Amino acid sequence: MKQHSTHDTGETPSGNRPSHKLWAVAEGKNGGKNFWSEIGAAWAHRDGKGFNISLKLLPAAGQKMVLRVNEPRETGGPAEDDEIPF
Repeated sequence: MKQHSTHDTGETPSGNRPSHKLWAVAEGKNGGKNFWSEIGAAWAHRDGKGFNISLKLLPAAGQKMVLRVNEPRETGGPAEDDEIPF
């Protein structure tokens, strides 16, 4: 299995940027805002049937993991009002 080594830019040594980012989501207490932590990246397979995943951290027990399309945002993360999609 080929491993992807990521750098601060999120690119592999060959220059391929990840197609998705991985987030761990802790639900806010008493209806508060959710806390999103970027924990890794994913590269879509060319055939569209899967992903190669590189995790920097593992989500804590009970946290949900979200795979999101890697789109540039001003803040670098999900919008504050983003809901957990499940």
